[in-house]
Amino acid sequence: MTTRTREPHTRSREEEERLIGAEPRLAAWSAFLRAHARVTRQLERELQAEESLALADYDVLVQLALAGDRRLRMSELADRLLLSRSGITRLVDRLERDGLVERMTCESDRRGQWAALTDAGHQRLRDASPTHLRGVAEHFLDRIPEQELETLRRTLERITG
Repeated sequence: MTTRTREPHTRSREEEERLIGAEPRLAAWSAFLRAHARVTRQLERELQAEESLALADYDVLVQLALAGDRRLRMSELADRLLLSRSGITRLVDRLERDGLVERMTCESDRRGQWAALTDAGHQRLRDASPTHLRGVAEHFLDRIPEQELETLRRTLERITG
């Protein structure tokens, strides 16, 4: 006797829109999630294909480049990237093996560690940035009318505080 497992029901986009469409706030939330997922997947594919670099790796390099002295405490880096402590540890381990990041012990707190951008990491970021920025423009910015960009920025900043 074989038991058939039931596949979870997946709704079509039309069904989803019909269910959510009655509630404009949920429709906006759903559209935001779909847009974020689509753009992120496209940026990931392009960076991987053209630069052999994961989007998460690129994000680490950007955060470190923007930080004072091109370094951040591991906990602060995890917070900026919305990753767990173990997640950032694995990510920095990989980037350190590739020579793009180095760990440094915090002088004031020997238990703390910094992640610091190496010169090779900075160059890798500079090399990959044209691909990433082109993708951001193509898949996101160019699809929003110029007169709506400022409104979108202000709206998103209300959320991020």
